Amino acid sequence: MNLTLDTLKQAYAAGKITPRSLVKQLLAEAKTYQDHNIFIHLLSEAELEPYLTMLESSHVNSMPLWGVPFVIKDNIDLAGIPTTAACPAFSFVPEKSAFVVQQLINAGAIPLGKSNMDQFATGLVGTRSPYGACHNAFDFDKISGGSSSGSALALALNLCSFSLGTDTAGSGRVPAAFNNLIGLKPSKGLLSTSGLLPAVRSQDVMSIFALNAQDAYQVFEIASTYDKADEYARQELTLTPPAWPAKPVIGIPDKLSFYNDELAKAQFFDTLATLKNLGYEIKEINFEPWIETAKLLYGGAWVAERYTAISEFFDAHESDMDPAVAKIIAGATSLSAQQAYQGNYDLQKAQRLTQAVWQKVDCMLTPTTPTIFDIKAVQADPIKLNSVLGTYTNFMNLLDYAAVALPTGFRTDGLPAGITLFSAAGSDRQLLKLADQLHTEFVNTAGAKQTPLPIAQPEHFNTPHHIPLAVVGAHLTGFPLNGQLIERGAKLLKTTKTAPKYAFYELAGGPILKPGLVKINPESDQKGASIEVEVWSMPKQHLGSFLALIPSPLGLGKVELIDGSQVVGFICEPIGLEGATNISHTGGWRNWMKERNA
Repeated sequence: MNLTLDTLKQAYAAGKITPRSLVKQLLAEAKTYQDHNIFIHLLSEAELEPYLTMLESSHVNSMPLWGVPFVIKDNIDLAGIPTTAACPAFSFVPEKSAFVVQQLINAGAIPLGKSNMDQFATGLVGTRSPYGACHNAFDFDKISGGSSSGSALALALNLCSFSLGTDTAGSGRVPAAFNNLIGLKPSKGLLSTSGLLPAVRSQDVMSIFALNAQDAYQVFEIASTYDKADEYARQELTLTPPAWPAKPVIGIPDKLSFYNDELAKAQFFDTLATLKNLGYEIKEINFEPWIETAKLLYGGAWVAERYTAISEFFDAHESDMDPAVAKIIAGATSLSAQQAYQGNYDLQKAQRLTQAVWQKVDCMLTPTTPTIFDIKAVQADPIKLNSVLGTYTNFMNLLDYAAVALPTGFRTDGLPAGITLFSAAGSDRQLLKLADQLHTEFVNTAGAKQTPLPIAQPEHFNTPHHIPLAVVGAHLTGFPLNGQLIERGAKLLKTTKTAPKYAFYELAGGPILKPGLVKINPESDQKGASIEVEVWSMPKQHLGSFLALIPSPLGLGKVELIDGSQVVGFICEPIGLEGATNISHTGGWRNWMKERNA
């Protein structure tokens, strides 16, 4: 069954299935995958009953996620169900659910189970668990990726509609890449970490696995509710990422390592070729500062946060832990305050060095991982191979980025391959919109069960930080006032026309020539024209200062475009038409300037 959100909602509306019958089916299917070691705790019928009863007392699809099944990584609390973090000796039963989990339940979603993971979220492999190594959805002998291994597998094997993971060093992106899924690593603080057992508390985020970017966006909309009780929470509108043009400029590392994996290398460069054929500008960026920053997460004092999160338990139960996890956390006990300060100095330097990249490109693109390994190889060399997988992921939270792992096809050996797109904090929606536009250019299905991808719907991805702004005259590209847009971080989205409902004038006065766009009264005999405009994406925080520069009789209002949509744009007060020249016949300011100069 297709469990994507919109398809599931349609099935419920048509009466083809009920939440109760769906849950029964999914529980039965989950038991057929016991050898994959997906779940630590699959909810029983009795544990699921309160959620089903609540839904049955409400109208079908009366909530945004009505009847949508999801899976929770087992370091995230679900009320009344043990949280183990893949360590039985650590297990406890929380009285209330994590803030994000409760938001999803309030929206009608059904928690099916707590998923297996690398113990204490320490690992990118999915093998560091006493509940068994998680097996890749496409190749049983390959790693699933971690630490959010079971969450990714449950989704890839069609046992839920979406799942929750966490991401400190790549745990929400590596399993997505290895299992043909979208993996959203949100900006720090946008998803509450209340009820999440920390790994590195200052850097942790809760992540979302989805079959497509549209589903990830719908879940993000609900999950990103601001939690005032979380000291690390941030409100989305306080983050101001740069505006993007219609086709963002994409940066890639100037040097790439695939650890001798020629199949991974070939797939990545095929991806770049596709993007270039689609018209995207690709720029190589000196990537050394990012590579050096990645080393800080495990090679610096941030390891001490892993110890801090479970220090009492660790001191009493180190022998009960996975050996590789225990070895990593034990290393924190020898770190000094001097090393902690030095790490912060190094990070501050890296943040300054890397900040300038957003003046050159709109987002960055890397392989999600250099390669993939067999389970046996990782078990034989657990720390070194795990470190390889973090090459392009470990720096993300340290440098405060949002990121999306995107599938980009299959290697010649049949394994999924993927890239990660990342940009400044707050760019989550922009990244998901880009992922939605690109996803079907690379693959047709999601997960391992051939779930079809939806048609891209870029209009569904609201970006609250920016506003489309239509300009018609001296602010056009190449004209005298265009710099007022550029200096405010605006980016050109498209060149288009208004609906054929306007008259266009050159206004009297100067010294800079000004246009006047006036909507015609539909009851008048005057015939309207379509006038060329440029639509720019303007950061909202700069709109006020831009408006202050606009001289009377001009102002900002709603302008109807030829496709029927409306955007903010320049309009003219009727009094400004005294002495004006009607230039509607030219179809736009650029044409009028050519005619006027001639």
